[in-house]
Order: sequence, then C-alpha cells, then structure tokens
Amino acid sequence: MTDNINETGEVLSRDIEDLSEAVACTAKTLEKQLGEKYYIPLAENAENKRPDGDCIAGADQEIETLRRTAHSLFLSAQAVSAMEDELKSRTRDTKRSVKRGKLSAFNPPPNGAIDLEEERKDHFARGMNIYKLLLLLIVGSFAGVIIEMIWCYLTRGYLESRRGLIYGPLNLLYGAGAVLLTLTLYKFRNRGYIWSFVGGFVVGSALEYLCSFGQELLLGSRSWDYSDMPLNINGRICFAYSVFWGVLGVLWIKDLYPRAAKLILKIPNRAGKIITCALAAFIAVDAVITGIALARWSQRIGGDPPQNAFWSVIDDVYPDSRMERVFANMEFGNKKPADAEENQPGYIS
Repeated sequence: MTDNINETGEVLSRDIEDLSEAVACTAKTLEKQLGEKYYIPLAENAENKRPDGDCIAGADQEIETLRRTAHSLFLSAQAVSAMEDELKSRTRDTKRSVKRGKLSAFNPPPNGAIDLEEERKDHFARGMNIYKLLLLLIVGSFAGVIIEMIWCYLTRGYLESRRGLIYGPLNLLYGAGAVLLTLTLYKFRNRGYIWSFVGGFVVGSALEYLCSFGQELLLGSRSWDYSDMPLNINGRICFAYSVFWGVLGVLWIKDLYPRAAKLILKIPNRAGKIITCALAAFIAVDAVITGIALARWSQRIGGDPPQNAFWSVIDDVYPDSRMERVFANMEFGNKKPADAEENQPGYIS
C-alpha cells in the first residue's frame, strides 16, 4: 500500500515537473517568435517614424495574453510552492513525532494527526470552534503565568507574582495571545516555520501594544515599559520582544498547540462543554472583579476617598497590600504604588 501511495505521488509530481519544463521551453520559443514578429518591426517603425497599425494592434493583443498567462503561472507557482512547503512540513513533523529515543515520549504530536483525530471523533472542541478557543484561553492564561514565574526565578533568583487576575494564577494577556496566535497561525499549522514566525512577530507585537495602550487609557497604569530597550515604540513594544513573539509563534503552533489539543481531545464531549462554560464564566467574573479592584486601587493611589459603601467594601476586601502582592510590577503613571504612597500626606516609613 505504501509503495502504491509513493508511486502515485511521484507520478503526480513528475507530471507537474514535465509541464513546467514544457512551459519553459515554450516560453523560449515564444520569445524568438516575438522578436521576429514584433521586436524588429516595432524598431523599424520607430526608425522610419511610420507606425504600422496592424503591428501595434497585434502587439497589444499579445501583451494582454501574456499578462493573463503570467498571472496564471504566478498562481500556479504559488500553489505548487505551498504544496511543497506543506508536504515537507508534514513529513518533518511526522518524523519528529515518531523519532525513537530517550525523550521520544515528549515529542509533540503532528498537527495533521490532531486534525484527523478531531474529525474521526467528532469532538466538541474540534477545529477552531468556540469551545476550543475558550479552552486555549484558559490554558494560555495559566501556562503563561507559570512560565514567566519560572523565568523570573531563573533570571532574578526569586519568585514574583505574574498574575493578571485577582483569583487564580491566570493572566488574560497570555490567554488572549494564545487565542490570537492560534487564530492567525492555524491555517499555517502544517506549513514551514517562517510563516509561524512572521505571524507571531506581527500578532504578538500588536497585542502587546494594544494591551499596554488600553491599560494606560482606562486605568492610568502600565505593567511593562520598554523605554530603555533599543528599537522600542513608545515603550510599549520593542524589537527584542517582537522577535520573542515570533519564536513563540513557532513554538506555539508547532509544539504547544498540538500538545494542548491532544489533551483537549481526552475530555469527553458532554462533560467538556459543561467544564468549559463553567471555567469561562469563572474567568469572566474574575476579570470584572479585577477591573473594579484595579480602578479603585488607582483612585486610592491618587488620594480619592471611597464615594459610597460599595467602594468602602472594595477597599476592605482588596487593600493596597493585597493588590501589590498580586500585581507586583504595576505602575501608575511613572510611579509604582509604593512610591505614590510615600508621597501621600501622613505617610510614615
């Protein structure tokens, strides 16, 4: 069976190759014919300053025909290049997946295998439906916090909160990044690395800039500032982190996404829908509470007293000490909360 498949694929490739060689030979022949029929007569017309209407009309027709032909050949070349790139990528992913060795158990499954299993199982979170995206939002929000905390420990020698929500080790920036990267790169999941890198570079940079801008616009605070980094834009993004997003795009769609999708496939359909909706509702409520607490924290930093009983409760449940533990890198304007507190009247160090 394998021999038949390989033989059929080889014959198809040879057919395309033969056609392309025939087109190249035809193009060379046509170039000579055009020279005899048009190039020389047109040059003679210019030299004698006697335009030949039939010659020019025929040349115009040839130009239009060649334009259409060039467009068709360009599309054909794109299609063949895409097929070559996808087949190479699928083959490489399969070889990596089935490669034997001490760490073979940790090899990610190929995206092609994930697609096939989702289709055969008729899974509730197949493709890019809402359940899959919600689960990826949850997984990305959690994994991003854990990875950044580990990175902080390895580079700085201590653990520090990287949460973006008050309840649970979750950061919606990473979750939104996972969703956007997946939506952008999903159609390139079985293609070469360059597509994933470019997509991650652009999407990650845009997401980071918009999140920084939105946070400062709505809350008057910033969670990161790249002003000291080279090639930065308003301190919101910089080239180094954009490259990081590009690398992350490759790592995500080629390694982390298929692993996550493989785990999601283990969730039963009925229970999976209920669990996904419950977790999504929890994160939505958590996000609303976090937004309210951050808004009130910003007011307290500015010295504004609570306006009613509701805001007094917020002050009691989410005091500055708790907010500073959760949002260790939060800045309001150009100051961190502790700095702003020192400048308030009555502060005692």
